Formats: sequence, C-alpha cells, structure tokens
Amino acid sequence: MKKAVGDLPARPADAGFGRRLADDEKWLGRAMLAPAIAYIVALIGFPLFLALFYSVSNVTVGSSGWPSFVGLANFRNAIGNPTFPRALWNTLVFALVSQFFVMILATILAISLQREFRGKWVVRLMILLPWVAPISLGSIGWLWIFDSVYSVINWTGRAVGIFGKDTWPIWLGHPTLAMGSVITVHVWRLLPLATVILLGGLSGIPKDIHDAAQVDGAGVLRHHFQITVPLVRPIALVALLFGTVYAFTDMIVIYVLTRGGPYETTQVLPTLAFFTGIDGGDLGGGAAIALFLFPVLAACAILILRFARQAEVT
Repeated sequence: MKKAVGDLPARPADAGFGRRLADDEKWLGRAMLAPAIAYIVALIGFPLFLALFYSVSNVTVGSSGWPSFVGLANFRNAIGNPTFPRALWNTLVFALVSQFFVMILATILAISLQREFRGKWVVRLMILLPWVAPISLGSIGWLWIFDSVYSVINWTGRAVGIFGKDTWPIWLGHPTLAMGSVITVHVWRLLPLATVILLGGLSGIPKDIHDAAQVDGAGVLRHHFQITVPLVRPIALVALLFGTVYAFTDMIVIYVLTRGGPYETTQVLPTLAFFTGIDGGDLGGGAAIALFLFPVLAACAILILRFARQAEVT
C-alpha cells in the first residue's frame, strides 16, 4: 500500500524519551522551567519554611534535640520588646527616605547619561562601582570617612572654613547624624541599580516621540513631566520595588557603621533580628522579628505593582 502524499513519516516506536520530550511543547516548557523552580524552592521556599518553623518554637543556637512548640509566644515577646517599635519606625524611615533620594538622583543621572559627551564611559564606570564593589568593603570605607577623629569630611570642612574651631560633627555618634549617615551610604549603594534600570527605560522611548515634542514647541519641563515621566513610569516603579525590598531587608550598612546605635536610633528590624537570633542565641525570637517584614514587603509590592500595571494600561 502506497503512502499518501503529504503524510508525515511515522515516529519510530523506539524513539527515546529526550526526542519525545523535544516534540512535546507542553512538557518541554515545564522541563525548561524546572531548574528555576528548583532554585526558588531551595533558596527561598526552604528558608521561609524554616523561619516559620523556628518562629513558633523555642529553638536556640547550639540546642540539641527537637525544639518544642511555643505558639505565638515569640511574636508576643517581639512586640513586647521596647526596642521593637523603635526598630520598626527606623526601618520605615530608612527605607522611605533613602528611596526618595535614590529615585530623584537616579532620574537626574539617567537623563544626563543619555546625552553624548566626552568621557561618558568613564562616568558610567564610576557610577557602577558602588554596585559592583562588595558592600562590606564599601561600608568599611565609609566608616573611615565618618570616623570621629580622622573623618575626611570634618578635616576638609575645617580646611575650607565650613566648620569652625569649635565644630566637629560626630557623624556616627549623634542620633540624627547617624541616621543621616547610614541613609547616605545606602543611597550611594543603590543609586547605580536604579540609574541603570531608569536608563534602560529612557532608552526604550522612541526617538520620534521626542522629535514630535520638539516640533510642537514643548519646553524642557513640559517635555519631561508630560512625555518622559509617563512613559518611563512603569520602569521607575520596578526600580522603586527593587530598592524598597533592598532597603527593608538590608542590614550590612547599619551593622558595619553603627550596629544599631547610638541608643538604638539606627536599629532596624533586620539588625534587631540578627542580634536577637544570632548574637543573642534566640533563633525563634529572631525568626519572629524577621517575619514581621513579610506583611510590610507584601503590602509594598502589591501597591507598587498595582500602580505599575495602571501606568502600563494608561
């Protein structure tokens, strides 16, 4: 019997599993996603489950045997800790103020880097250095800059006449100056990431739109706020989301510079959880404090993503 014209050749009965998988788009897609899912489960899902388990148990550092279930006792102890309300407030101030300055400065840098000028690649390299360098080493450098005796800021300020003979700021020893110092370092760290994200968004705007605005006689401010800002808003909200997550969860800057001092004025929830769970040995209490960040971050993420979706629709 002759085979009809156009009929596909029959698949061999002994075709291997890899060949059958490659021909099936449904299972091929699942196989391609499997490594990413395994990565998320291993590095995010398991630690989250472990934190939830620790938060309702009496586990401590070095404890042997199976921990006992204590219910919500660790959460009640965390709320009853007099440092907890201050740490929660400091976390909000640290995150919101730092992101305010990050977004403003990143917008200015991104718009500036769009223009052609001599040495542009050097400026881009300098901007990316804070993000490429290890934050622990950068924080140690800032610790020397803010040193109470050898501060380059104080010596320079006195040399140029900004600080008088009786003026010598203790940057990490005064409550207000200490919070301002750690916010400054955090802005310095996150500025490159936000700048790169916004620069990508600005580069994606078609040049025809800018040319049409110039033909219509739009000024600089009108061009920026009525054309550039609405088009780049979804990308800017993504940068804000990443920066907010980093600001709420990062503890390296504060740990290296102030360790939560002076007088707990720079203590944030991540450092409080670390000092309670690791330094203090109470893993259950530290996990409970850290889990208070989850609803705050979830609310921020939902709010920012909703605004980003509305910006894309409009």
